[in-house]
Amino acid sequence: MVRRFTEANELLNDLLDRYEGGTANPIAHPDYDAFPNVVTADLFLRQIARAEAVGAVSLARGRGTRRDQIVHVRLQAADPLYHYLGRVPAAQIAQDAGKRLCADIALDWRLAEAASAIAENWKRAKSWHGFASSDVDKLRDAFSLAQAILENRHLDVDYRTFSRRVVGDSKALERVEGAVVRLLGGILELPPGARPREALRTIGLERFAPPLLIAGRIDLDGADLSQISPRYLGIPPNEADRIRFRRPPAYLLSIENFASFNRHVAEADPDRLGATMYVGGYPSLATQQALRTIAEMVSGNTPIFHWSDIDPDGTWIFHTIERAVGRPIRPHLMSVEIAERSGQVPLRKAAPARCPADSGIAVLAAYLAGDGAKTLEQEELNPVLPDPTGPP
Repeated sequence: MVRRFTEANELLNDLLDRYEGGTANPIAHPDYDAFPNVVTADLFLRQIARAEAVGAVSLARGRGTRRDQIVHVRLQAADPLYHYLGRVPAAQIAQDAGKRLCADIALDWRLAEAASAIAENWKRAKSWHGFASSDVDKLRDAFSLAQAILENRHLDVDYRTFSRRVVGDSKALERVEGAVVRLLGGILELPPGARPREALRTIGLERFAPPLLIAGRIDLDGADLSQISPRYLGIPPNEADRIRFRRPPAYLLSIENFASFNRHVAEADPDRLGATMYVGGYPSLATQQALRTIAEMVSGNTPIFHWSDIDPDGTWIFHTIERAVGRPIRPHLMSVEIAERSGQVPLRKAAPARCPADSGIAVLAAYLAGDGAKTLEQEELNPVLPDPTGPP
């Protein structure tokens, strides 16, 4: 694409911009048809001529009657042009910013590699996910916060307190949470389709843990709730050890979607034969730990199920709960057969969870990784009781 200008400084800066972007000898053209008057055109030509005089650019001129016109301007030498324009080279700015980015921060080697790659981007006058070298202080906070997470300094601390303790600003994490998740994405297993705040919840960083909702024939500590019989209870996840089963549940079932949770409790299991728990989408670390605590309360013969959407996020949630519980769990209403029968091919394909062959969700994950796989939101299905002996 031919670049044409009526402002000399714009043309000269454009040459340097493209040079910093990797073009060896960029060219730009005067836009003679766009000059508003002769005075403006003369000023443009004088300024370009001065840049030529200092050895910064070379000029190609026309022929015949147009021999006095400049056909194009080519970058001859970058250093004289930087000096002529009073502009600091991007490489120098990037070098200074790169040094400031990690100064006095003891980084995990994987974060250090990311910092080096970002500095290289800046040297080529490119941003990193919208962060330019001028944003170094903001991105420095992101590195400090990511490092603190790798050191587990975020555990049992709310969102803003963690941010204040690490970088001295309680709202800093909210401003750079996307960058923090990108930095950690290649190190920790985070849900690929989640928003940054949802992804951070899964590793234990949230404002405050949402309540764990559980339905079943349950009491709390020594309190007998049989006379109250609420549809379900909500308790802080870290108090899951207070739950007592009045009798062994026929099954444990965790459910991703709130509407499906309510429907299952009211329609599929009104007699509370099993224990049903709402995990709230991507399960927070506190919720994951609560599920493990509850699973340890029941016999190893008690079947454990999970019900999510039939899509890549659903497989990620399933496998996360599977690892958290530490016991085999089975998919409920999550099968290739249901997907083929009731699902639709999504407009955009996403990667399913990476899971071992012996995972309860491995078959569905392999299906979703293939071409033409169909997905289905769990709200499309009517709730039914889990069948410990049959297919989902």
